[in-house]
Amino acid sequence: MTTKVSSLFAEKVLAELKKCGITHIVWLPHSENKAMYETVLQDAGITLVPVCREGECIPIAAGLWLGGKNTAIMHQSTGLFEAGDSVRGLALDMQLPLLMLIGARGWPTPGSPPSPYSWNGIDSAATFLEPILDAWGIKHHLVTNENETGQISSAYKEAQSTSRPVAVLIAKE
Repeated sequence: MTTKVSSLFAEKVLAELKKCGITHIVWLPHSENKAMYETVLQDAGITLVPVCREGECIPIAAGLWLGGKNTAIMHQSTGLFEAGDSVRGLALDMQLPLLMLIGARGWPTPGSPPSPYSWNGIDSAATFLEPILDAWGIKHHLVTNENETGQISSAYKEAQSTSRPVAVLIAKE
């Protein structure tokens, strides 16, 4: 994918977050989401709250939410696995209406070669993502291209109406 397409995708994601009234994104930025990071930094309307470990995202988002902020978290699928106790103990037990944007690392795309970190030819991070969300009872939506970013607003509304976290799996690098 070219930088231009990555930037377009990032801009569409940010537009959806702004439509939802998100004030803060709690996130561990990394090289794979550079375009999103730069897009968020250039926008004065949303505050980026960086963390050291993805397991810190939910506790910080919970504190911001208790303080009246409208927060979303962003991390990779492996970060969700690391944050498991926070998902259970805070997001689910507190009934936190949290929008979770999760990079679906290793999501299979037509024609892509098998992952070197694979289980049945698919990266194990992608293999276990949906089953883990299902086990926690976290509804999830899949976004694979720029035309599907409207699902972010739908997921946000669902989180607000159910007082539960809802995940959007971003399966686009």
